[in-house]
Amino acid sequence: MAITRFGPQVKRSYQSHGFRLKLTATAILGLCFVFVWSVFSKFSVTSQRESFDDIAEPVSAARGKVSDFRIHFGKEDPKKGQESDESRVVKSEPTLDDKDKKKINGSLPIKPEEGQDKGQKEGDKEESQENKGESEIGEVIREKGEEEENGKRGEELNGGENANEEGEREFDLINSEDLDQEAVDDENEVSRSRKKKKELGPLFDPKTQYNWKLCNTRSKHNYIPCIDVESASGRLQSYRHHERSCPRSPVMCLVPLPHDGYGDPVRWPESKLKILNKNVAHPKLAAFVNSQDWVVESGEYLTFPQNQSVFKGGIQYYLDSIEEMVPDIEWGKNIRIVLDIGCKDSSFGASLLEKDVLTLALGLKDDLVDLAQLALERGFPAVVSPFSARRLPFPSGVFDAIHCSECNMAWHSNGVKLILELNRILRPGGYFILSTKHNSVEAEEALSKLTVSVCWNILADKVDEVSDIGVKVYQKPESNNLYRLRRKRDPPMCKENENTDAAWYVPLKNCLHAIPEAIEQRGTEWPEVWPKRLNTFPDWMNKIEGLTADSEHWKTVVKGPYLTGLGVDWSTIRNVMDMKAINGGFAAALSKQQVWVMNVVPVHAPDTLPIIFERGLFGVYHDWCESFGTYPRSYDLLHADHLFSRLKNR
Repeated sequence: MAITRFGPQVKRSYQSHGFRLKLTATAILGLCFVFVWSVFSKFSVTSQRESFDDIAEPVSAARGKVSDFRIHFGKEDPKKGQESDESRVVKSEPTLDDKDKKKINGSLPIKPEEGQDKGQKEGDKEESQENKGESEIGEVIREKGEEEENGKRGEELNGGENANEEGEREFDLINSEDLDQEAVDDENEVSRSRKKKKELGPLFDPKTQYNWKLCNTRSKHNYIPCIDVESASGRLQSYRHHERSCPRSPVMCLVPLPHDGYGDPVRWPESKLKILNKNVAHPKLAAFVNSQDWVVESGEYLTFPQNQSVFKGGIQYYLDSIEEMVPDIEWGKNIRIVLDIGCKDSSFGASLLEKDVLTLALGLKDDLVDLAQLALERGFPAVVSPFSARRLPFPSGVFDAIHCSECNMAWHSNGVKLILELNRILRPGGYFILSTKHNSVEAEEALSKLTVSVCWNILADKVDEVSDIGVKVYQKPESNNLYRLRRKRDPPMCKENENTDAAWYVPLKNCLHAIPEAIEQRGTEWPEVWPKRLNTFPDWMNKIEGLTADSEHWKTVVKGPYLTGLGVDWSTIRNVMDMKAINGGFAAALSKQQVWVMNVVPVHAPDTLPIIFERGLFGVYHDWCESFGTYPRSYDLLHADHLFSRLKNR
């Protein structure tokens, strides 16, 4: 009976005091968690590398892989309480503002909770955000079969960073003073939040001697990390990727020089006619040279006879025939920026350069002869990029014309996506020039159907009697009227909110982008003729006064310190890269010099690349945590203005 009476009493007692017991237990557990967190949060994984003596040795030639470096960005071993020196993330003081953090990490900045030390909280959260950004960006695995994952990542990068939150592009001027002030503000904020932490010196100590290892790869002195495939099996017939794919670990080795060394390049403009053979020599190129008449091996040089070209009758005859067939094409006036798909003998770009036309040669991934390298050695613009499943690294509607001569495109298999990509980067009203010789009937029919489906108007179709080359000239529509009149909506129109300028790791789309129609949109009007185009800013650009001031600033800087005060012998400079081109002011200031400038807009910076193209200059998107798509030893001068200070967190 006692037990029977005790049971109801306990039940009534629990009902009256149960809530308080639960609340007390929860409070105790919470206090324990706070105590544990406060203890372990005092430890930091941030470290400063004192030397690079622990850089890994190159993998043996039998394996055929790139030397691996032992710093793994954003990786932690869950079995270890603290990372070893070789696996820690090397960090500098962060200088990105909250907006940049949002772009890189893909999430909103975390606000500190009440009741905790604000300085310590901010420091811990910055480290957490940095590790998260590095984990998401630096360790994305880009294998051939992961196109969809890479596409989503590319859309996030370009959609979130190259377009504003409303889906409409705004082109805001970012000048050097703003960047300086921004960097100063960031440094002050960080110093306030980390007063108790030890100050770290520069990553590269000028007093320390570094010993870098040489890359040991199949492609040897022509190794391009994100383009060349390195297989341990050696069974691959080609060492080039089908798509861009970077090594999982950072490549921390030096690409070796050619076997016979690298000699001083032939200076411009003599390099148009000859280059040092040993600077570009390899077996496949030697076999190719023996079968051609436009390039001749002459002693230690490769020479390029002026009267020889892949176009019979001469390149000048070829260009004149195009202007004769389509009178609206005026080289060097309304046609300023041209993309040449499939680099051949460079005679096309060389002749157009004399007419004030900038031609960017696109060296395709299956070019094992490395003709794009010959173009760069001669002093002509070129980039190396695959073109089969992902978008090219250009914004939409920027090229005045696209040229494709014997480019061997598979129009009958994957042609619809290729044509749609060319349609994306071609300016409304722009021209597509196709020259072929003995093209197959299957390819002809496939191309004809494709051009009709995207409403390209064929302006000329002629087989030249002298060169025996068939030339076709198409024109992209200037408005959406033809798209609306299509009976069969195939390919369909893309979604209105899709970012047409998204290009970094974005897969090719099987849809047709609408042509801008509003007067305040970019692409509704053709740019001014060259050279007026260089300093004419249309209404769709914001802060035109700032753009003008930025141009004047770079004119002053280039004319003064750059050309006369830095000790640079500009007679030896031809290929120039602006690693963080904002509005193209640096390239515009050099427009009268005997150089060409590759303007690179980082994918994590505001998208100003359309402004650069509108001014009659060209460039590409790129992520500087990856290898650039070009051959080693391609550029004579690199210009980096406020680049590394903005990459400290990465």
